[in-house]
Amino acid sequence: MKLNYRGVNYDYNPPVVATSEGEVAGKFRGLDWRFRNLEKPPVLQPPLNLTYRGVAYSNCPTVKATGTPQEPKVKSLSRWLMLHKEKMAKNRSASMLSRTAHEIGL
Repeated sequence: MKLNYRGVNYDYNPPVVATSEGEVAGKFRGLDWRFRNLEKPPVLQPPLNLTYRGVAYSNCPTVKATGTPQEPKVKSLSRWLMLHKEKMAKNRSASMLSRTAHEIGL
């Protein structure tokens, strides 16, 4: 496939993934659909440790620049989920209150 970006022409060949037809099929909104199974999993890009202007970073967000995978901390994740849930509840109630105030003319 020939592509052009800001006057630069280049060829792009998307990776071809071999699949086989699955047994599960059906019809949704008048269109036929069928599951497809991967015959061979795609090769993922390995994580790289990169440096830009002296700052180390990685192209894989779950791997630190040192190359060791980060293990999620259960306490920090659960705390974040709880705080996020509380924040969303507060935003929802504030939105409902503002709509009600607007409807009654305050």
